[in-house]
Amino acid sequence: MAAAAPVIHAVARRVVAAHGVPVEEAVDVAQDVFVRLCADDRRLLKTYDPARASLGTWLAVVARSCAVDHLRRRRQAHASLDEVPESAAAVEDRHVERLNIPPGLLTERQALVLRLLYDRDMDVAEAAAFLKVDAQTVRSTHHKAMLRLRDHFRIEA
Repeated sequence: MAAAAPVIHAVARRVVAAHGVPVEEAVDVAQDVFVRLCADDRRLLKTYDPARASLGTWLAVVARSCAVDHLRRRRQAHASLDEVPESAAAVEDRHVERLNIPPGLLTERQALVLRLLYDRDMDVAEAAAFLKVDAQTVRSTHHKAMLRLRDHFRIEA
């Protein structure tokens, strides 16, 4: 490992300096590289294949990867919640299109339970109160509807 130290330190200094981080952090990055190389009974080190690259090249790639990971962790640790734009913290709506359920596939109650749970975004207790039934009835109806849908769309696929 001693012969690898100059390569690892050089890459760590170069990556840290390129990102405007104090050069003193290169020592921490190099330490991260050595820890990663020795972790899990030297599992990463055992993956080195001399047929694919020289040891110096392979160590440089590992060192650069560790340096980038270190910089990402550093950036995340220093970001204040007040500095994060609201758009970055927003949750995107992933419902792009509605599923066309063939008529007659579900019972009226099953279709209603799915609409309450997914379209109106109710939880099971709210849907049960709305339908004036037990919460377990809503869960059971939802489960049976999902089984029918899975079975139907599995056949078509």
